[in-house]
Amino acid sequence: METTTTKMKFKKGDEVIVIAGKDKGKVGTIAKVSPTTNRVLVTGVNLVKRAVKPNPQTGEEGGIIAKEAPIHASNVAFNAGGKPSRKRSA
Repeated sequence: METTTTKMKFKKGDEVIVIAGKDKGKVGTIAKVSPTTNRVLVTGVNLVKRAVKPNPQTGEEGGIIAKEAPIHASNVAFNAGGKPSRKRSA
């Protein structure tokens, strides 16, 4: 199976607003873009809880941590003064 990359209209650092899903209406900045899966990682949006084992070698504590998960690019839009926009504001 061949992996295809799609042209993304979003770039790292763009301010976006979530237009669909459990975090609808939240605003954040794009931290990572993945063209192969057509997903973006937005800071402070789509937080999921993960169980982490303690690692005594690095001194990392175990427990449940909240981290951001990628969200599909079709569920975010550019933020233009609190309203979703199709165009990046200059």
